[in-house]
Amino acid sequence: MTVNTARHGLLWHLRIALLETRFQFLSSLRLPAFAVPTLLFPLFFYFFFAVLFQAGGPSLTGPTYMLATYGVFGVLAPSIFGFGVGLAQERDTGALLLKRTTPMPTAAYLFARVGTAAIFGAVVVLALFLLAGFAAGVELHRGQWFSLAGVVLAAALPFSAVGLAIGAWAKQQAAVAVVNLVFIAMSVLSGLWFPISMLPGFLQDFANVFPAYHLGQLALRTIDLDLGRPLWFHLALLAGQTAVCLAVAAAGFRRFSGR
Repeated sequence: MTVNTARHGLLWHLRIALLETRFQFLSSLRLPAFAVPTLLFPLFFYFFFAVLFQAGGPSLTGPTYMLATYGVFGVLAPSIFGFGVGLAQERDTGALLLKRTTPMPTAAYLFARVGTAAIFGAVVVLALFLLAGFAAGVELHRGQWFSLAGVVLAAALPFSAVGLAIGAWAKQQAAVAVVNLVFIAMSVLSGLWFPISMLPGFLQDFANVFPAYHLGQLALRTIDLDLGRPLWFHLALLAGQTAVCLAVAAAGFRRFSGR
């Protein structure tokens, strides 16, 4: 009896989570101000810098490098904006409070937000891979393609934690500005738009505080273009940064709920 109840509970939670993911994805897709930049900006930047700018170049190192970093960039936007802006709007408009009166578990809501970011990220990654392979001439081993895709899509988790921390504290009016500031700072200072070696030394050291830097390096590691730091270094700092963001978000939720 207990086993059947547990199975029913697990299936019910999974069904609710998948339904909420579907609704969140369709809702985001119907917002051109969110969907269009999220899907097109990484592709536009890659096409401009890796295809047009590198056309006829003697090496494929640039397009291959940018495939990894722009892949991470493509997951950053839906993750941080989906949580940072979407959560703040739902909280201040009362939609989040309404959701809390329903039987939907909190985990299902969080799963849906991360899942939506991952779906948008998967679309961007697939388009980037096609663009890189057919237009930029990038050639990777099959294992490298899959490893790179795995690392890039996994970036939705730590990036969502950053967005969650922002959305839990920022007011609706300020959330867009705060998220844009964090988004641009992480993209530039983490080496996602151009190689981090082009930045001054002190800024290269400062990049360690950003999850985007470590995820970019992990993505570059799959194609042997990273800076050579050990795997444990990036994973340890990513775990710590994600934990800090989740703790900040939890404190924000406690303040919101009045506990």
